[in-house]
Amino acid sequence: MTTLPCPSCGSLKVVKNGLIHNGKQNHKGKDCGRQFVEDPQQKRIPPQTKVLIDKLLLEEIPLAGISRVCDVSESWLQEYVNCKYAAVPQAVNVSFKKKGQLTIQCDEMWSFVNDKGNKQWIWLALDVATREIVGGYVGTRSKQGAYQLWLSLPGGYRQCAIAYTDFWDAYGCVFPKKRHRPVGKETGKTSYIERFNCTMRQRVSRLVRKTLSFSKKLDNHIGAIWMFIHHYNSSLQD
Repeated sequence: MTTLPCPSCGSLKVVKNGLIHNGKQNHKGKDCGRQFVEDPQQKRIPPQTKVLIDKLLLEEIPLAGISRVCDVSESWLQEYVNCKYAAVPQAVNVSFKKKGQLTIQCDEMWSFVNDKGNKQWIWLALDVATREIVGGYVGTRSKQGAYQLWLSLPGGYRQCAIAYTDFWDAYGCVFPKKRHRPVGKETGKTSYIERFNCTMRQRVSRLVRKTLSFSKKLDNHIGAIWMFIHHYNSSLQD
């Protein structure tokens, strides 16, 4: 027996149970079966802390700030974030729409990964009636980018939606001419998507124009954007 209490149940019925990988003595609580070491270097992160981290990832807070607030190591947090963003679906999940008069607003927003020479354009489409984001893509500001945005739209939008965009040539190369409406900002026909772009830039720390929280990994950059899109769409249904 040892004099160490079990961290789970508090019992003093604890026995030595071999050594862990670094040679440190392992212990086991006889009442609950919990295995532990004295003064562990790695601590278990409780579920409620992970819930808080998920919420903070949707705010304008850098990872270093989240690490301090939640009292977790930056290395653990980075690994957690990598897994979190990798699991985020990169496709919209929008409410059912009847085929008919659908209207969308589309726009592209500049961002970068690692340095400002590595530009990553965020292409988005927003339903005017519901304000949902109904399409999205992150990549180059080219015909290929516009094409990927088009492919990301649900079938009903590709079949019948009227699309208002700016005068960027790539849209005209991809969107059906009969349903494509290029307009200037003064018309207000793209005001909803422009407002969303502003909201996302203010909420996602890695998109703030002057920041030290920029993305260093493209996969995480894309994951953070899609995570916010899903959060935004779900908030419209609450």
